[in-house]
Amino acid sequence: MAMDQRELYLPQPSDAAPVSAVRRYLRELAAHDWLVLVFLCVLLGAALSAPAGEMRDVSVRRMGSLLTVLVATLVIVRGGLLKHRFWAPLLYRLAIYGTVQLSYFFLAGLLPIVNPTTLDKELYQLDMALFGLEPAMVMDSWVTSITTEWFAFFYFSYFFLLALHVIPILMFSRSRRLLSEFAFGMITVVCVGHVVYMLVPGFGPYKAMADSFRNTLPSGLWLDMVMQTVASGGAQMDIFPSLHTAGPTFIALLSFRHRDRMPFRYSWPVVAFFAINIIFATMFLRWHYLIDVVAGLFLASVAYIAAVRVTTWEAKRRAQLGTPGWPLFGESAR
Repeated sequence: MAMDQRELYLPQPSDAAPVSAVRRYLRELAAHDWLVLVFLCVLLGAALSAPAGEMRDVSVRRMGSLLTVLVATLVIVRGGLLKHRFWAPLLYRLAIYGTVQLSYFFLAGLLPIVNPTTLDKELYQLDMALFGLEPAMVMDSWVTSITTEWFAFFYFSYFFLLALHVIPILMFSRSRRLLSEFAFGMITVVCVGHVVYMLVPGFGPYKAMADSFRNTLPSGLWLDMVMQTVASGGAQMDIFPSLHTAGPTFIALLSFRHRDRMPFRYSWPVVAFFAINIIFATMFLRWHYLIDVVAGLFLASVAYIAAVRVTTWEAKRRAQLGTPGWPLFGESAR
């Protein structure tokens, strides 16, 4: 009888199993899993809080779809339902990194309904108060066909710079540390940048200060490509912080950190050169205020430090769990 009474206080399998399974699953989630999950929840929450209308409904469906894809993938891959050595890593990368990148193309519809005001005037005044100048205005005297094409080329090269690092590192890197540091840092840059866009919206000097420039940027191959790309796929109100500054700067910092390995041993000076020119291009082409660039440099620095420290912490935790933070191709996710 005493034995039966003691058994009443023991957790029963039917009660304990689900709780234990949930805890095990949550433990499997990596730091970057949580980061992307919170980010997409914020975007969905912002869309839900927007005034009723067609674009609100569209934004809710878009952000809800991204969140659904992420959660489903985490359940499938982290939960061990899919263990294929190619499809599991591929699906995981598409869900973690792909949803974050894809969210940018939805911001053009989301930003104006979440925060319809613009802070161009305040950002300009902040530049003048802190730095005593506005680079876009100073560089107005530099405008020629040659300088415009030079900076337009580097501004457009931002997309190639990202692609030349994102695709090889995410898809082919065998170094867990490099993969984790790069992915966590880039995800941090994009997630933080997209959220702050909603808090500090603006169009940039090219629109807010259009009447203040004496020289028109002359048409050319690269400038036309930049203008067409921004018009067709840009978020329009995405200036603070400057991700054209934060992204290349972070990649340059990480390239220098890993300069003891190929190809960074030779590529880091090239990446740094491109990053510097891209940063100047954002102001020469009148997309950004100086404070946007400063914020981008700060974001890149924070993302770099966080990527190194979080990767070290995550590696120790993963060693105890016995599962990888990023499943490599050819290896099981569990």
